[in-house]
Amino acid sequence: MRTPLRRSGRRVSLRTRLTLTYGALFLVAGVVLLGVTYALFTQQLARPGTKVLMTGIAPASSASPSAPGRRDGGGRNASPLPEHIERWTSEQRRSMHRAATVSLLAQGGIALAVVGGAAMAFGWLVAGRVLAPLHQVTDTARRIAAAPAADRGLHERIALRGPDDEVKELADTFDTMLERLDRSFDGQRRFVANASHELRTPLTLGRALVEMAMHRGNASADVRRLGADLLEINSRHERLISGLLLLAGSENEITDRAPVDLADIVGHVLLQTAPEAERAGISVHVKAAEAVTAGNALLLERLVQNLVENGIRHNTGPGGRVEVASRVRDDGRVEVEVANTGPVVPRYEVPALFEPFRRLDADRLVTAKGAGLGLSIVRAIARAHDGEATARPRADGGLVVTAVLPADVTDGDGG
Repeated sequence: MRTPLRRSGRRVSLRTRLTLTYGALFLVAGVVLLGVTYALFTQQLARPGTKVLMTGIAPASSASPSAPGRRDGGGRNASPLPEHIERWTSEQRRSMHRAATVSLLAQGGIALAVVGGAAMAFGWLVAGRVLAPLHQVTDTARRIAAAPAADRGLHERIALRGPDDEVKELADTFDTMLERLDRSFDGQRRFVANASHELRTPLTLGRALVEMAMHRGNASADVRRLGADLLEINSRHERLISGLLLLAGSENEITDRAPVDLADIVGHVLLQTAPEAERAGISVHVKAAEAVTAGNALLLERLVQNLVENGIRHNTGPGGRVEVASRVRDDGRVEVEVANTGPVVPRYEVPALFEPFRRLDADRLVTAKGAGLGLSIVRAIARAHDGEATARPRADGGLVVTAVLPADVTDGDGG
């Protein structure tokens, strides 16, 4: 099984591997070249003419030691060299051969090491230049992946400039994919918004007709009961459409931001939901500390309202409890937290609660408790404000839902 190369507990970068590859190939080529040079040099030294040049003595001479190069009248050697001179000549030749070989290998090796180091440094620079476009692609993809919402950041493009090579082709293909995804998400949001607007008109007209029929003087008790049921159904459908419209709009990033204190919003929402909590027999406990964020006050109010309404409606009934708190976290961010009693929620079911039309008691069914868009809208609003919404089950039943938002830095600087 192959394992990736590691360095200091981290993977070796592609730039480092390319540099090592360049350096290894250069060193191998240098060693081969040095070996070929050594073989040719040794072969050249073994030739007879080279031996004469190395020793400066002819192969044969006269018998007189004082005249080693004398020849007879015919131009031939008069006599061979004495034995001691022949040995001295052979030793000198071997010594010079060894010295020349050692000099070639030593100096060649040093030169190869120096040039090899320079080649690796140059290879590091070249690899950095070659991989720079890939880093640009990676940085863009990382920014898009780190966006708080799936469709956030899809408007960004790499727009790589340079030669028309494989890397530019990859960047252009990535840009084309982003453009198609961006159009797809925009089309989906426009469809939900347009459909919600179009459905509001017949619902409004239907409510008006039912109310007219109910309030006629000759309307019977059955007609009034039927009208009340139809108005309740119509109201649920209106809440569903309003939730869809809000969900589609809240997924857009908030551009116009203003300082908003979550404690003020909590107090305002509790005044609005107090009658519903009283009818359901639910006690609401508040611990609201100052927690200032920057965003859209109406959307943040809807976020808190959805959390409190969910805590009231999905509870154990009379005697239940809802705890609402706002605070500044240790990491500097702010949060609003709503905990409620209720049925036991399996931990694996919690992520599905943030999906549209998902509830534990009646999956994909509009009831008096809502249409199953509450937590979906909460998460969408939180992400539009560069925050996040999470939930965890309570051990004795119920949920703890937390919306974490960035703090307002202008407020911390004194405006």
